[in-house]
Amino acid sequence: MDYIFCARNTTQGKFGSNPGQTKFLKVPPTAASHTPAMAISRPDWFKTVIDIAKTSTSATGKPVGDVLIYIHGYNNALQTVLARHRLIRKGLESFGYKGAVVSFDWPCGDTALNYLEDRVDARLTALRLVTDAVTAFGRIQSTDCMISTHVLAHSMGAFVLREAFDDADDRPALVQQGWTLSQVMLAGGDVSANSMGASEVSASLYRHCIRLTNYSNPYDAALSISNAKRLGVSPRVGRVGLPANSPTKAVNVDVGTHYDEDREDFAGIPNADHAFYFSSNRVLQDVYLTIQGEIDRAALPTRFADGSGKLHLKPKSMKV
Repeated sequence: MDYIFCARNTTQGKFGSNPGQTKFLKVPPTAASHTPAMAISRPDWFKTVIDIAKTSTSATGKPVGDVLIYIHGYNNALQTVLARHRLIRKGLESFGYKGAVVSFDWPCGDTALNYLEDRVDARLTALRLVTDAVTAFGRIQSTDCMISTHVLAHSMGAFVLREAFDDADDRPALVQQGWTLSQVMLAGGDVSANSMGASEVSASLYRHCIRLTNYSNPYDAALSISNAKRLGVSPRVGRVGLPANSPTKAVNVDVGTHYDEDREDFAGIPNADHAFYFSSNRVLQDVYLTIQGEIDRAALPTRFADGSGKLHLKPKSMKV
């Protein structure tokens, strides 16, 4: 089964592309897409996910485990959201991940022409990420078990994440709950690179995580400022990387060498320069090791440092 919490509206028994009431879904493995009919109660959904997340026991007898929340980008059809969710889950499991993977399906269209509308809907529903999942996992962690919550946000999903945390910090009731994520990972992040430095807009995101890893690809044409749909917005963090003034808890991993040398592996993937992350064993291995948190960020075997000390993801030609 796959587990998704979906903030889309419903029309005639199907999910639409506008904001709606959040539904908690249990998706059968044979399903090609998720539907409102797959909704279960919120308590049952969380109980099941936490049971999956528990992988061991601490010295004090409390269950220990991990939950990874995937946040998709713009222009994602329902089938794409579910397919990428499964690629992430199965890829991580192949490297030994035993925790839970869930997805936050926020409302977006399925054409590139909806870019600006998707940004509006992303902002409107961003807070649901915190109110419907992150703080809930945090409450469970503080009472019943030691579950670490992580996030992998792709493309505009990084915008959803940043807006969610910024909005949540403006709400006293949420601030008092003291919620924190462990590992935050951005892949092809569609947010301004400059905003991910020591800026007020990203302060909440950094404050509520232990580590932030940004995967950037200089070959990412979807994030080029020359892309017509982008209307000339500023350079994106998923293309040019984190700025020099980003906090010490943030680390940038340039995936350009891996994508360029191994691009034959991604032939046939639409917009591969922006979407190859889900099909890259090397990226998913790095995500797995990052979630484990047992090796220093500069010493992960999936990475190498160039002459200036900047970290890059290893291509297949380099042994891990």
